[in-house]
Amino acid sequence: MKSVKRLLIVIFIVYLLPTFASAGLWAMKDHPSGWSAARWTSAGILPKPEDNKDAAIYIFSAMTGGLKGSVASHAWIVTKEKGASAYTRYDKVGWGSPIRRNHRAPDAYWYSNEPQLVATVTGSKAELLIPKIEGAIAAYPYAEPGGYTIWPGPNSNTFVAYVLRTVPEIGAVLPPHAVGRDYLPNGEFVHLDEDRRDLHVTLRGLAGFSVGQRSGLEVHFLGLVAGFDLARPGIKIPALGRIGI
Repeated sequence: MKSVKRLLIVIFIVYLLPTFASAGLWAMKDHPSGWSAARWTSAGILPKPEDNKDAAIYIFSAMTGGLKGSVASHAWIVTKEKGASAYTRYDKVGWGSPIRRNHRAPDAYWYSNEPQLVATVTGSKAELLIPKIEGAIAAYPYAEPGGYTIWPGPNSNTFVAYVLRTVPEIGAVLPPHAVGRDYLPNGEFVHLDEDRRDLHVTLRGLAGFSVGQRSGLEVHFLGLVAGFDLARPGIKIPALGRIGI
């Protein structure tokens, strides 16, 4: 019984306390009354595509709307071919055609929340990786209507995390509040990234862990992520995000 009590205390301190704190901070802020009242325009983060002819890849994440926005974010992928005059944005959503292409500006606010730039790849490396990204997007197993579940997944973050695991050369991991990123497609229990630098173990996205060069050390519980970032020293706090360098 003492072991169970200690485990429950650890769960409360590590996972629930930060979640309650994040919800409290969210409650003190102003929020749009609905989708139509929210801001969806460009945040002005990306340069105009014609100003730089190099190929580019960007991974974005922004807190989502409603009460779930207190603990969860939405991620998407942006690419630009060498010499292209426009960006291409890919999102996984829960309505209509699930994988949307260019349904918002590439760096748009998401439900009035400013996006965070998670990763950037440019130049010749981006040229090589864009076809791999497009291949991973085409192969995503939940691309059909109905292939979306808010929690524990597969959702928008499951989609982006799938691409990042399939193309590990991007070198990115979604933030701790990207609920659904740890859901492995097709009922996988264990996944080793193609470059063998990250190992993921999960029980349908409900409990598990990730360890490796990119992930550092993470422990997952009910879609919440806690852990340590080793590549860029920092800590990963459920609902609140990453704190560190």
